[in-house]
Amino acid sequence: MTIQGFYLMPHPPIVIPEVGRGEEEKISATSDSMYKVGEEIARLAPDTIVIVSPHGTMFGDAIALAYEDPLRGSLKDFRAHQVSMEIATDKALTNKIFELASEEGIPVVMADNRLLSSYNITVKLDHGVMVPLYFINKYYSNYKLVHITYAPLGDIELYKFGEIISKAVKELGEKVVFIASGDLSHRLKDDGPYDYHPHGEKFDREFLQLLQQGDVLGVFNIDRETVCDAGECGRRSVLIMLGALEGFKFNGDLLSYEGTFGVGYGIVRFNILSEGGSKLAELEGLRREAHNKKHNQRDSYVRLARQSLTTYITTGRELEEVPEYVTAEMREKKRGVFVSLKKYGELRGCIGTFLPTTGSIAEEIMRNAIEAGLNDPRFGEVEEEELLDIDFSVDVLEEPVPAQRPELDPKRYGVIVSSGRKRGLLLPDLEGVDTVDEQLSIACQKAGIRAGEDYTIEKFEVVRHTEE
Repeated sequence: MTIQGFYLMPHPPIVIPEVGRGEEEKISATSDSMYKVGEEIARLAPDTIVIVSPHGTMFGDAIALAYEDPLRGSLKDFRAHQVSMEIATDKALTNKIFELASEEGIPVVMADNRLLSSYNITVKLDHGVMVPLYFINKYYSNYKLVHITYAPLGDIELYKFGEIISKAVKELGEKVVFIASGDLSHRLKDDGPYDYHPHGEKFDREFLQLLQQGDVLGVFNIDRETVCDAGECGRRSVLIMLGALEGFKFNGDLLSYEGTFGVGYGIVRFNILSEGGSKLAELEGLRREAHNKKHNQRDSYVRLARQSLTTYITTGRELEEVPEYVTAEMREKKRGVFVSLKKYGELRGCIGTFLPTTGSIAEEIMRNAIEAGLNDPRFGEVEEEELLDIDFSVDVLEEPVPAQRPELDPKRYGVIVSSGRKRGLLLPDLEGVDTVDEQLSIACQKAGIRAGEDYTIEKFEVVRHTEE
C-alpha cells in the first residue's frame, strides 16, 4: 500500500487556543485550514502518521527516528501544560525505515532514552509534532506514530530518505499519512523572531508556488542565498516528503498562508495525479553540474581554497605545487587570509591569520583552507561527501592600522582588539553584526578581554572572494 495523504503543516504553538489565549484569532485562516486537514485525515483513517519535525532531538550527522513507546509530550514550555499527548510508536515501520536507510548508506539513528541519556535529555513529542497532531486529534486518534527529526544532510540525501520511507510503507502494507512539519520564513517583519529580510517573502512566494506546481526540480533550484536568508525551518521536511512522492506526478493545493507574526505559515495538501518518471536521476544530474561548476570557479582564490581542502581530504596529501591558474598577485604578495566554510548557510569552519605567516597569499590560502576544514575546534572534520554542500569564501586582509571607535564601520572594516598578549579579530560585514558596539563586544569576547578592561583597536579592510 502506498502513502494515502501528504501535507505540509506549520507548527506555531500560538495557533492552539490554550497557548494563544485569543491571539490565535489573528491567524484564523491557519487554524481553519489545520482543522480542515484534521477532518481530511480522519476520513483517510490511517494506521500510522509519519511526521518529520525540525524540533526533536537533532543530530548534526544523522536523521533521528524516535524509538520509545509510547511517545509523550506536553506544551508546558508554552504555558499550556494541560495540552499533553501520549501516542503509540509504530515500531515495525520505524524499524523498517531504519533497516532500509542503513542499507542505502543514509545516516540514521534510533533515538531512545538510553542513547539520549548521555546528552541529559529524553525522547519526547516536540511542538513540531504536537501542534499538527493537536488538530488531527480533534477528529481522529486511532493511529500510531513514526516521529522523525531531520538532520542537516545534503538535499539529495534527504530526498532519498523520503523515497526509503515510501518503500518501507509499501513493504509493510500499512495505510499511512505523511506530514512535513515546518514553518516558512521567520524574517517577514522587523518584529518577528529574526530581523526582516526581503528574501523571506521571496522564499515563501517561490517555495509555495513550486509546491503547487509539483515542481521538484524548481524546489531544489531555489537560489541558495535566498534559502539561507529566509530563516525557515520547513524546507528539509518538505525535501523528505518530496522523496516519498518520487515516481509520481503531483500538484499542491494551498489551503492557506499567513505571515501575521513575522513567520510564514503555509498549509498545502498534495494530490497525486499519475505515475511519472523519476526525478532522482535529474536531481543527481544537477548535482554533478554543481560539482563541475564549483571545481572550476573563475575566482582563483576560492578555487584554490576548495582544491586545497579537497585534495587533502581525498588523498591525505597537500597540493605539491601552486596550480597554474593562480595569479601573479597571489604568488607574489603576502597578506593575512581567512578561509570560511559554510554548509547550507551555517558556518562549518573558519581559520585565518591576522598577518601573513607564509611566503604568499596562495600559500596562506592553501594552508588555511585545510585548517578550516580539519582543525577548527568548534566543528568536527569535514568529510569528503560534505564538500559539494559547502561554500568557500576567502577574505584577504589589508594591513591593519590603529583606529578609534568613531572611525569604525562594521560593514566596511574588520577590527583587531588587543590588551597585553590578548588579541581578538572580527571580520567585516558579518550577518547579525550591525553596530560598532556589537563588533567590539564580540572581538573582545574572542580575545578574552573583560568588560572595563582597556584595549587598543586596529581596523582593516578585506577583499572578499566567494563562490558563484
